[in-house]
Amino acid sequence: MRINNGGPAFSLDSIVLFPFDVHSIPFQHGVELNLVSKQSGHGNKPVLPLGEKGAHDSLWIAYYGTVLRIDDELWMWYLGQGPYEHWHQRVCIAKSNDGHIWEKPDLGLVDFQGSKNNNLVDMGEDIHVQACVIFHDSDDPDTDKRFKMAFASRKHAGRVGVAYSADGLVWQESPNNPVAGWLEMAGGTKVDGCYYLTGQGGKHALGGRQLVTCASYDFEHWTESTCLGLRRSNISPKSAVAGKNSGEQVHLGAALWNRGNVILGFYGKWDGHPSNDRRMVTMDLGFAVSNDALHYHEPIPDFPIVSAAEDSWGLKRKESLTLNFPALIQGQGFENIGEETLFWYAPWPEEASDGVRVASWARDRLGYFSPYASGIWVRAGRADSHVVSAPIDLEGSATRLAVNVDGINEHSAVSVEIQDQSFRPIPGYERGSCCGPSESGLNQPITWGNHRVIEDVTGQIRIRVDFSGIRPEDVRLYAVYLDSA
Repeated sequence: MRINNGGPAFSLDSIVLFPFDVHSIPFQHGVELNLVSKQSGHGNKPVLPLGEKGAHDSLWIAYYGTVLRIDDELWMWYLGQGPYEHWHQRVCIAKSNDGHIWEKPDLGLVDFQGSKNNNLVDMGEDIHVQACVIFHDSDDPDTDKRFKMAFASRKHAGRVGVAYSADGLVWQESPNNPVAGWLEMAGGTKVDGCYYLTGQGGKHALGGRQLVTCASYDFEHWTESTCLGLRRSNISPKSAVAGKNSGEQVHLGAALWNRGNVILGFYGKWDGHPSNDRRMVTMDLGFAVSNDALHYHEPIPDFPIVSAAEDSWGLKRKESLTLNFPALIQGQGFENIGEETLFWYAPWPEEASDGVRVASWARDRLGYFSPYASGIWVRAGRADSHVVSAPIDLEGSATRLAVNVDGINEHSAVSVEIQDQSFRPIPGYERGSCCGPSESGLNQPITWGNHRVIEDVTGQIRIRVDFSGIRPEDVRLYAVYLDSA
């Protein structure tokens, strides 16, 4: 399948239409978009706490890392700071089955204070790592490079270095390091054979923190130039002397979740105080979306997808010498597990962090469409709320369609029609032939008469979703899924 939404043109096994992706669902009539902040509630506590006194991660845990699914496990690479070492952060690993309960395996690889009984990965030369983004290419013909790490370190003066590993535990630096310019990174993704790193840095960001991206096809040769992906202020970047900590900025770029036809990004929503006092910076995590891994937009500007003020900071923060305002940092790592969507993050600054935390949502329910409930729209008889997708080429494959929807009952419903590229109903897939969804759910199948799947359809199609019933405003449409049958 291919979708014509402005992103790279390559085939996908599945497509997900999210309401906040205006390039995949460009046509909207009588609906409004709502985003959903994290559902894990107040008093959130670390799922990966500090190590025991004297351990390599006992002073603070600066997430600045990555969570990946490796076979049936989740692996988290994070940065730990121990005693006796000033600003010397080491790469550690933790493992989990569910994303909520994490264990620190005894790897026996690196000596720390006379013992190898720890979860430190082997980075070869003893270097300070400031941030790392991990990629897993399980089918790389070079088995020694199936794990790839992009990192920033003091050794390279903040410029990007890379390292490789066969198992994700023992790493070998590239002899070509540093391979790219200065970048304080938080996330990355791979699209159509090209690797992308997001962060703050590059010449675009002179005088202010903005989301920029560099790219590489072989992980060794990276663009020195960067693409400016997101600026929060519509004012030209200020010079550093005007106050590098003040104003609206983007901290560390964005953690990225590649869903095929759309990339979701959580970024540090840096809100600096006019005084330029760094301690008075507040930082929720904001939400931005991209279709090409280069250019980002906020579906709802300044929306706090993870709010710092809702977190309980605990004893570690109270004892910190830096009495900062509430602030968070993102790391690379999203995952759908069962009926949940999970994302990992930590308090900022790192010396006030008490560990890595997790935010959760019902699966894929980060935002939804709902029809207008009242007002001139309804009184004028224009309550036929609906949305229409960008053109999609099924490339001859039979395709299942399902919706992630809530609020379905005897008074509210949705129906799905398959149209051709010119917005005309395709016979057999008209709105009146639609069956389902009969109830709310995370993955409710849609059929049409005798058609269990979309089949024998040539040319590009569009997906139209209509909201109906006495109370259509009760419906919340979170996603539309297309999967090869």
